[in-house]
Amino acid sequence: MNTPQVTRPRFPKGYVDNPQRLLAWEAVAAGLAEAKHYWLSSVRPNGRPHAIPKWAVWVNARLYFDGSPETRHARNIAANPFVSVHLESGEHAVILEGIAQEIRPTPDLAAAVAQAYAAKYAAAGYAPAPDTWAAGGLFEITPRTIIAWTSFSEDPTKFVFPASAGQANG
Repeated sequence: MNTPQVTRPRFPKGYVDNPQRLLAWEAVAAGLAEAKHYWLSSVRPNGRPHAIPKWAVWVNARLYFDGSPETRHARNIAANPFVSVHLESGEHAVILEGIAQEIRPTPDLAAAVAQAYAAKYAAAGYAPAPDTWAAGGLFEITPRTIIAWTSFSEDPTKFVFPASAGQANG
């Protein structure tokens, strides 16, 4: 994946009038990799939002989570792939907007995702095998934008990712 374009989010006058610095992409990517809990927001077919906490892993600049394709969020994603993901902190925020889809991983990707899950969640009792998702149930989120800050008034930063072939428009 290409390095994202770094810019400033647009805010109404009076919100953040004199930011001092931009965040480094490497620090934000590390936060995505290290987080334990992620809030996934999808859109129901009737347009209402749906948010749920998920365990997930950041591998190769994509966010992966697993679960039954029959869950509300999985059915929402099947109908509308646009999602938002937020880490737990509102003070040190990372807000990802992207495109989600259920995938069948290659053996190499399945091994990398399983290893990342085990490293992060084995102590909590979850360490999937690479073949866990052979029949489905693994979801990939490709980021479109990420907004992050460690101090809202000093360093709000927006990362814009180039659209990949096959991504939904919008």
